[in-house]
Amino acid sequence: MSADCTIQDIFNRFYPAYTKTHELSAAQRKAAYHIRNCKTGAFGINVSVCEDCGCISIHYNSCRDRCCPMYQEFPKEKWVDARREDVLDAPYFHVVFTVPEELNPVIYSNQKLLYDALYHASSDTLQELASDSKYLGADIGYICILHTWGSEMNFHPWGSEMNFHPHIHAVVLGGGLDSKNHWKDNGEEFFLPIRVISRLFRGKYLAELKHLWEDGKLEFHGSAEFFKNHYAFKELLDSCYSKEWIPYCKKPFDGAESVIKYLGKYTHRIAIINYRIKNMTDSTVTFTAKDYKNQGQWKEVTITGEEFIRRFLMHVPPKRFVRIRHYGLLSSRNKNRKITLCRNLLGCQKYLSRLKDLDAPAIIRLLYNKDVCKCSYCGGKIIPVGADPSLLRSEPHMLC
Repeated sequence: MSADCTIQDIFNRFYPAYTKTHELSAAQRKAAYHIRNCKTGAFGINVSVCEDCGCISIHYNSCRDRCCPMYQEFPKEKWVDARREDVLDAPYFHVVFTVPEELNPVIYSNQKLLYDALYHASSDTLQELASDSKYLGADIGYICILHTWGSEMNFHPWGSEMNFHPHIHAVVLGGGLDSKNHWKDNGEEFFLPIRVISRLFRGKYLAELKHLWEDGKLEFHGSAEFFKNHYAFKELLDSCYSKEWIPYCKKPFDGAESVIKYLGKYTHRIAIINYRIKNMTDSTVTFTAKDYKNQGQWKEVTITGEEFIRRFLMHVPPKRFVRIRHYGLLSSRNKNRKITLCRNLLGCQKYLSRLKDLDAPAIIRLLYNKDVCKCSYCGGKIIPVGADPSLLRSEPHMLC
């Protein structure tokens, strides 16, 4: 038994056996290869030596895979810092769009198409309702982030913790520009009724799902094979139309800084991270999960190692899939001009990037109070050897 193990250890122990009995996509194989080899030397090493004492240090390159738990902190910090310049001193809201779990098998069989449909339906819902003068009558901005997992101990055929639960987190600017380019908001009150959001989102998502089905673009694998039958799929659509979908809006953020911290919390998340792994045996993995039936208390869950691999790989996104998308005032086409206009209309300050134009050692020094250019033994200057010296300035992954 190992009580101090990582996700990398779990993959090294159970992944080879898992591949003999399961089919994997190219994206899943690539992610597994990266996780197993991250910071092992497989992606290269960089050697540095102290000019004063001659101490040699070896830095193993990380894999740079967005599914790897060992390569999240640095890109997250840089991404969040860049978003600081887009944040306004205005109300922000957190809206979550979810779908009924009956759709999960079909969504998993058609991830690219039906993840995109989630973005389309949630984005169109927010844009259509916000532009309606009945609610706000303005062009707003929002960021949508796809998560495919839940954190609760919810036992069903898709698994418990790390269960397949696709949903969209939207960070919504609670105001915007009207047709005359005047700022408009409803203060701290969310400007859209949740029931209206629910029904419009339901209609838009199911309409796109139906069109994809009618055009013959959907595939049905595993537990979704049942819905190959025309009548079974029609019954699935009817049951989803008859249900109340449950998007929800959390309390408004407490100022611009809390928005920035929130973005860091949600944008670069993966299904499970190392500190939640408690131990591993020759056949099982134990980790912590929230039990929402017991006031959200953390409890330990034990499953087989191969089942852990299966659940983890369920959340590997399709190749080149963009998980963080910007819309409205925050889209790349609009934000430079329109966010500046909004800031001027509101008379608020601009939150400046702290990391812009800094090289990797300077960023590490600022974020972690660690000088990677100084020898940890004598404090002398270290220089790279056996590698391109420019890597030390331009490649933050080697310093992780």
